[in-house]
Amino acid sequence: MPDTLMEMFSYPFMVRAFTVGSLVALCSALLGVSLVLKRYSMIGDGLSHVGFGALAIAAAANAAPLAVAVPVVILAAVLLLRIRSSSRIKGDAAIALISTSSLAVGVMVISMTTGMNTDVYNYMFGSILAMSEEDVRISVALAIAVLALFVFFYQKIFAITFDETFARATGVRADLYNTLIAVLTAVTIVLGMRMMGALLISSLIIFPALTSMRVCRTFRSVIINSAVIAVVCLVIGITVSYVWATPAGASVVMTNIAALILYSLIGALRGRRSGN
Repeated sequence: MPDTLMEMFSYPFMVRAFTVGSLVALCSALLGVSLVLKRYSMIGDGLSHVGFGALAIAAAANAAPLAVAVPVVILAAVLLLRIRSSSRIKGDAAIALISTSSLAVGVMVISMTTGMNTDVYNYMFGSILAMSEEDVRISVALAIAVLALFVFFYQKIFAITFDETFARATGVRADLYNTLIAVLTAVTIVLGMRMMGALLISSLIIFPALTSMRVCRTFRSVIINSAVIAVVCLVIGITVSYVWATPAGASVVMTNIAALILYSLIGALRGRRSGN
């Protein structure tokens, strides 16, 4: 096993995968707790489809993928919040409207320009080989910014997550902080799509939070545990992908599924003991 780890870290693309992947997993886990508790978890799936459409356009125009996708997905996140809160289109219908429209645009652009080439396939299903050194630098900078903003506004995010009505009554600008969560989620989704793919990136948001909630009972403990689970599952998943030549995104998701099952069993046993 030590020899395998040394061999993995001798390749620059594996170092890039572990570096960016760990940061993205950490950002996803922290934001995922609030999104799951607020029942916004499907926003991640919708924004990933928007990201695919933006990346398809960038590939067709030979533009920098992140430079195109980040602002487009942020705009979609803000628009999605506005639609959910102020129009007749509510809940999952708003997410479905934007996500399917964006996916259709992406498919149309691909069919009329580059076709289903390797880059597009990587955007859909992810690849640890997809990130360049420039992508890594941009990803690390954006991920650090996401983490810093989350930590700085932790108390406000906590307030609007558990009781938004009470938070508004005490003077908290709930709309502003909901927008902040959506923007941070949008950035995280775009960063993770290169490795996880548009079809699997939302799993990084949902699984660690749900897994932690099987055992933990306080917001802070769920946050911390989710962060640990996300990074550990990411590392194990990429290692499995390298050793057995399996898709990176799918390997990470399968590791998260195993963690969810394990935590569910621990939670069930703990509940049974307390009941006795």
